[in-house]
Amino acid sequence: MNRINQKLKENKKLLSIYFTAGYPALNDTVKIIEDLEKNGVDMIEIGLPFSDPLADGPTIQNSSTAALKNGMTTEKLFEQLKDIRKTVAIPLIVMGYFNPMLQYGVEAFCKKCHEIGIDGIIMPDLPLDVYQADYEAVFKKYGLINVFLITPQTSDERIHQIDEAADGFIYMVSSASVTGSKAGFGDTQTEYFERIASMNLKNPQIVGFGIKDAETFQTATKNTKGAIIGSAFIKHLTANGINYVSNFVKKIR
Repeated sequence: MNRINQKLKENKKLLSIYFTAGYPALNDTVKIIEDLEKNGVDMIEIGLPFSDPLADGPTIQNSSTAALKNGMTTEKLFEQLKDIRKTVAIPLIVMGYFNPMLQYGVEAFCKKCHEIGIDGIIMPDLPLDVYQADYEAVFKKYGLINVFLITPQTSDERIHQIDEAADGFIYMVSSASVTGSKAGFGDTQTEYFERIASMNLKNPQIVGFGIKDAETFQTATKNTKGAIIGSAFIKHLTANGINYVSNFVKKIR
């Protein structure tokens, strides 16, 4: 069974952390992953930096730009992660944009992820119909879960289509904005969380965008399986470096 599916079976609210590979420094990637696991994080999203990250706000955009300047590439990331399963057991997900994956070669990319021990991929700009028509067989061949996103504007019909296609969890974007743009949740988000919960989807949902502390984590996970924190963790790395990961995680739960 895929590590993501194993983790989703645990009787707890899951904390997933996103960070940009190669940031703050090029060779920080592995240490950040290891420290996040040691401090009780349940899943990790490893951001593959891209020059035009449309879904990301300024914090992640800036970290992506810095990582690219540091020399991070797809090949470099795979090289850094080649021995990651010797020290890390929790699910690892590569999050990025389709262009670098296409340039590398979709099957070659998936094959390399499988060899390293990556469990899933999040590509916000890979449409469901294109994935199903052209790439689903490749993902499944290499045991990779493709994580789909929904937003408050996604229709019920589309959500059911995504739920049918998914085989892990659904990434539930909390608002129709970029990452890091909201502080806390209002009535609109709460109603959205409750509406999705009432749909009784077969795949659990994990909320992203706007989670930054214990309060927002608890609100986001009241009706969902877990939450993803990205921009707030990047800000922590920017301010404190990589030696205080434990301080950040302790503030969440």
